[in-house]
Amino acid sequence: MVNDATIAPDQSLAEAERERLQRRTLVTLRLAQVPGQAAVAGVVAVMALLAKQLLGGNDRLAGTGAAAYTMGSALMAVPLAAVMRRRGRRYGLMLAYGSGVVGALVVAAGGEAEIFLVFVIGMALFGGAQAATLQGRYAAADLAHPARRAEAIATVVWVGTLGAAFGPLLTPWEKKAGKALGLDPLVGPFLFAAVMAAIAMTVLFVRLRPDPLEAAGQLDPHAERVRPLRQVRASVGVIRASRLAPLGLGAMVVSQAAMVAVMTMTPPHMKDHQHDDLSAYVIAVHIVGMYAFAPLVGRLVERVGEVRAVMTGAVVLGAGTVTAVVAGYVPGMIFLGLFLLGVGWNIGLIAGSAILTGSVPAASRVEVQGTADLTMSFCGGAAAFASGFIKQEWGYHMLANSATLAAGLLLVAAYVRWLRQRTPRPTDCFT
Repeated sequence: MVNDATIAPDQSLAEAERERLQRRTLVTLRLAQVPGQAAVAGVVAVMALLAKQLLGGNDRLAGTGAAAYTMGSALMAVPLAAVMRRRGRRYGLMLAYGSGVVGALVVAAGGEAEIFLVFVIGMALFGGAQAATLQGRYAAADLAHPARRAEAIATVVWVGTLGAAFGPLLTPWEKKAGKALGLDPLVGPFLFAAVMAAIAMTVLFVRLRPDPLEAAGQLDPHAERVRPLRQVRASVGVIRASRLAPLGLGAMVVSQAAMVAVMTMTPPHMKDHQHDDLSAYVIAVHIVGMYAFAPLVGRLVERVGEVRAVMTGAVVLGAGTVTAVVAGYVPGMIFLGLFLLGVGWNIGLIAGSAILTGSVPAASRVEVQGTADLTMSFCGGAAAFASGFIKQEWGYHMLANSATLAAGLLLVAAYVRWLRQRTPRPTDCFT
């Protein structure tokens, strides 16, 4: 069923011109995604360790940095969507990366001064970099043919593998550089993150012209300014009115929350068992799992359908959390568990994003995407915050078991929806 009020890209551009602009947009987004993901991934490898150090070695609040970071990303999602609706993807993504630059520098200052509150504020601001890397996947879909949205999203997610692996692998060297400069070793990665986020911002400033949202005919300079509560309420109504959008949102939320909770506490868990020298490499392998197979995941989604892909992602996510529990203190099994956790997150994110984008009207799409990222990041932040308490009180194995349960519930929900479908493809898609 196609909504006649929907603005299709073909109404704004000739097919050949639209394809040309889509290719340029994808190249630009990929070029920005590499340093952007390097900034984010490098910080992920050390933020729990720096928080624990500032707290005197206590695990209970070690997830606060990750929570502040994901909450910052969440709180920026809806205002960012409103800004993009009026001024385009380019301006909004640059604004988000700029917040990441400032946040990384504030974290570095807080870490060096040993002021935990400054560290938390900086991590919240740094969430802008995460918001930018997430919103970039939607920009990839603005000019994409409806049948190739998942593939377009996947290509941008995939290229982040380079930066995502690059960031954690350089973490030991960044620590040494910070120490050589007379700083706390854990401050070095945040200075590196500030530089990488600034490079991503510069790439978008120079190359993201024309703006894909404007070229797709979906830019509205007279759109209502940021009123987050009203926008969220309206978007929730749109999501609830769709048969498939709730499942897409659920896949994104569960994948993000389960992944963030387990990933955040893995470095402290390894440090507890004298394997902290391997934690940066475990995170690197985990992040490779998050991004490296995105092109294959995009094809999987197109081939088997979004709902069955969500089911697959839930199974892989659960396999990763179960492996992390079974691993005990064996580093090799932790590598495997975190790798599978990343792959499961990748499938859930791409399939969920494709469902959400294709099952709501184009007139509401940008606002719905912002609300979805708000929800996903908020739940991820809550999971990160709770992860330290769960680990401290009941152990790392209970944290991973909770993530396994969430993946199981997602699998059941997707399976029920799949059984109810009369056709293998969504019938409430909007072009």
